[in-house]
Amino acid sequence: MSQTINQSDAQGAQTAANTKDLVDQLLKPEVQQSLAALVDNLPKLTEMVNTMTQAYDVVQALATDKVFVEDIKAGFSGVVGPVVGIAKNAAATAIEAGERVKRDQSPNVSVFGLLKMLKDPNVQKALKFSQAYLDVLNGQKK
Repeated sequence: MSQTINQSDAQGAQTAANTKDLVDQLLKPEVQQSLAALVDNLPKLTEMVNTMTQAYDVVQALATDKVFVEDIKAGFSGVVGPVVGIAKNAAATAIEAGERVKRDQSPNVSVFGLLKMLKDPNVQKALKFSQAYLDVLNGQKK
């Protein structure tokens, strides 16, 4: 029984200390200014909280709607699927080109070989792209 009384006294002392700390905080001018600003803006804050609550409710409803989630997944897959295919194709092409370079035993590319490569339409496209890219970079620097 005396233990219960001691605990009650300790809790009472703790509560009194917390109350004193709270009063000390409330007596500070910056805290009073902050509270006044908070009270002045309560209508706006209430409106913001109500709007955020409505937005949360909408998002929660959409997140739990299985049809909506499946539609989003399908749309995302429709956009990402072709990009993934293009990236895989580019990676496979780069890997194959690297393997061909390793297998090629010719010492160097000759001037005539370079001139022959310039006739290739893919090389022409790459050179045109490179030129346009450099023009854009130069235009940005000006």
